[in-house]
Amino acid sequence: MSLSIIFMGTPEFSVPTLRLLVDAGHRICAVYTQPPRPGGRRGLDLQKSPVHRAAELLGLPVFTPVNFKEPEERQRFRELDAHVAVVVAYGLLLPEAILSGTQFACYNGHASLLPRWRGAAPIQRAIMAGDKKTGMMVMKMDKGLDTGPVALTREVEIGDTMTAGELHDKLMLVGAKAMVEAMNKLEHDDLPLTAQPAEGVLYAAKIDKSETRIDFSKPAADVHNHIRGLSPFPGAWFEAEIAGRPERIKVLGSELAEGEGAAGEVLTDGLVIACGSGAVRLTKLQKAGGKPLAAADFLRGTPIVPGTMLAAGPA
Repeated sequence: MSLSIIFMGTPEFSVPTLRLLVDAGHRICAVYTQPPRPGGRRGLDLQKSPVHRAAELLGLPVFTPVNFKEPEERQRFRELDAHVAVVVAYGLLLPEAILSGTQFACYNGHASLLPRWRGAAPIQRAIMAGDKKTGMMVMKMDKGLDTGPVALTREVEIGDTMTAGELHDKLMLVGAKAMVEAMNKLEHDDLPLTAQPAEGVLYAAKIDKSETRIDFSKPAADVHNHIRGLSPFPGAWFEAEIAGRPERIKVLGSELAEGEGAAGEVLTDGLVIACGSGAVRLTKLQKAGGKPLAAADFLRGTPIVPGTMLAAGPA
């Protein structure tokens, strides 16, 4: 016997889970994903989500409701008569009619060690906070925001220079394998649930543009965590005067370094920047409209000499 599954997801992060569930022999009776969004070079073309494209390649039926407020959408979901719904980064709040619309309810793959980092941006927030580990959890969903009981946990170490992009890719694969294991256990009625502890709750708010500017007045470790937590997207940035005009420059890589000076002061030819305490070396940068470059390559086209002052505080 295999499970009949409704899969609900949208970004690239969700795709490996969908593919592995198919490979494991489960029947995907429908895929739900966010509606196509404007994209392309001019923003005029409607772009299907990564999950939408993957589902079509697999020959699976795809539904793209804006929400589940309409009775017809709820009825269609129920009439699929699935054993379970698997949710990975879907991006829509699910009402009770959907949460209870399958035999075994909905199971979510969430990228944190709950109850730490409930919410929209757990990968970025874990790195920005300097966490040394995170993980993937398979959780039975309830009405709350990532509050349901946990079925399976897989921990992942966060390296000292690991970026959000690198952690995203690692968790994406760990989470896919964890969900397949959880569904196999559910199929055999061997998936115990454990309530989340009441202590240690933290919320991972969506990243706001106002917090992306680098504040060099903070300690070097905080600056480093901020940079790697926002790399590659949306990207932490500073402003510097280049050829007599201010330019915004994204920083996509950094490391802790030796050095002291005024916060925001360029200390060496190798882009060591003084912070409120300690220093960071900027290792990967990108000008507006340009490609990401290693620091040495970036400096060949955009000299930033020792003594240059980068704005130390937020905008």
